[in-house]
Amino acid sequence: MRHRLRQRASGQRGDLTGPNPVDRGKNGSKIHLITERSGLPISVGISAANTHDSLALEPLVRGIPPIRSRRGPRRRKPAKLHGDKGYDYAHLRAFLRGRGIVPRIARRSIESSQRLGRHRWVVERTVSWLAGCRRLHRRYERRADHFGSFVAIAAALICYRRLTK
Repeated sequence: MRHRLRQRASGQRGDLTGPNPVDRGKNGSKIHLITERSGLPISVGISAANTHDSLALEPLVRGIPPIRSRRGPRRRKPAKLHGDKGYDYAHLRAFLRGRGIVPRIARRSIESSQRLGRHRWVVERTVSWLAGCRRLHRRYERRADHFGSFVAIAAALICYRRLTK
């Protein structure tokens, strides 16, 4: 009985896990999200901890649902997207412009990231709301689709709680 409770020696921890560069190489996952101005999550995704953030931007932007408005036609996309220096790549800027989204991304070695803090705290607050869900704080599921489903449920709960106030 006791041998079942120990962790396995193999590196297999499930899909979309990888060695975390900031946590002594432990396997883990990242939660990526796009929020609207007040912090409601619009699009969420997961990846291995050792993948670069810029690789998750295109699937997240494609996953944005049509935005409902009280008047006029539905907007299919946000007007602009704020990002930090990790998203400063020409192909990502071209992708966003091709979809009609104005990229507001800090340029590496040119701009200071101090001004970006005005917009970044909204995303960080939403990440802390997601971290408040115990199931997401530590990944217990081996299958990536199960973990992604729990992330989506947590995002829906955040939206429900914020919109009912």
